[in-house]
Amino acid sequence: MIEKAKILAVDDTPASLKLLTDLLKLEGYRVHSAINGETALKLATTHPPDIVLLDIRMPVMDGYEVCRRLKANPATQNIPIIFVSAASETEDKVHGFELGAIDFITKPYQRNELFARVRTHLELNRLNHHLEELVVERTNQLLSSHRETIVTMTRAASFKDESTGCHIARISFYCTEISKELGMDAEFTDLIRYASPMHDIGKMAIPDAILHKPGGFEPEEWRIMQTHCEVGAKMLSGNNSPYLVMGAEIAAAHHENWDGSGYPSELKDNEIPLAARIVQICDIYDALRSPRAYKGALSHERSVEIITTGDQRTLPSHFDPAVLNIFKRCNERFREIFELNIAQELLPE
Repeated sequence: MIEKAKILAVDDTPASLKLLTDLLKLEGYRVHSAINGETALKLATTHPPDIVLLDIRMPVMDGYEVCRRLKANPATQNIPIIFVSAASETEDKVHGFELGAIDFITKPYQRNELFARVRTHLELNRLNHHLEELVVERTNQLLSSHRETIVTMTRAASFKDESTGCHIARISFYCTEISKELGMDAEFTDLIRYASPMHDIGKMAIPDAILHKPGGFEPEEWRIMQTHCEVGAKMLSGNNSPYLVMGAEIAAAHHENWDGSGYPSELKDNEIPLAARIVQICDIYDALRSPRAYKGALSHERSVEIITTGDQRTLPSHFDPAVLNIFKRCNERFREIFELNIAQELLPE
C-alpha cells in the first residue's frame, strides 16, 4: 500500500531533514534519512526506497551527483527521484530533469503540495510496475503458446520419418551446448533450443519414395530433396514469433557451407545466419552417427574425424571456424547426448 511506501529523504541541513522526515512519518510512510550524498547512496543500495526526496545544494557531493550515480547503478536506476531544493532557477530544474529526476519541489514547500506530489509519483510508479508485470505475464503466455506450437509441429514432422524423432530432439540439445560455449546470451540460447528442431520441417513436402530411398538420388530426385530448405522457410515465414523467425532462417540455410559450396543459395561466411551455422554442424554429426536407409551408423570417433579432417562429402571448410573450434572442444558432450538416446517425448517443453 502507498501508506507504507519507503521514502529516502536527503538533506544536509539537520533541521530541514528532521522536519521532512517527521512530516512523512506522520503520513504513514517509512522513512530513511541521509545527511549527505554518500550516506544516501549507501541507503539506496542497502534499503531500496520507493522514492527519493533529494536536496541539491550539499557539500562534497551535491544532489545532482547523487542523482547521476543512482541512475548509473542498475540496482537503483529505476527509483523515482524528486528534487526538493531552494534552487529555483529554470536551468536548475532542467539540469535535474536531464539527470533523470521526475519532479522538482521548491523550498520552502507547502506541506499539502509535497504530499500530493509524493502520492502522485508513488501511484504512477506502482502502476508502471503493475503494467510491467502484466507485459511480462503476457509475454510468457505468448512464448509458452509459441513453444507448444513448435513442439506440435516438430512432432508432426517426425511422423513423416520415424528416424527423425530422436534426431530433432538431439539437435536441440547439441545446439544449446554450442550456443553456450560460444558465449551467446540467454535469449539466443532459448530461441535456438526451440527453433533448431524445425530445421528439416520442409521434408514434410518431400515424397516418401525420395525421402526413404535406400540408394543415391538421381539428379531430379536430388533437386527435389534440396527444396526442403526453401519449403521449410516458407512454412515458417510470415510470423512474428521470434522462434519461427529463427526457425525460418535455420530451415533456409542449414545446408549452406562457410566456403559457399552449399545449397540452396550458395551463401558463404557471415551471409549464413549464425543459428543456421550452428545447426549445420550439429545436424551433420547426428546424421553421421545415425543409421539411414542409405548408410549405416558411424562411431563418435569416426564422425568427429570426418567433421574435423574431412572425407569425400564433408570438409572442415564447410563450417564456421568458430563453431568448428567449439565442436572440437566439446564434442564429448555430443557423444553423451547421443548415447542417452533421447526419446521423442523429451523434445523441449
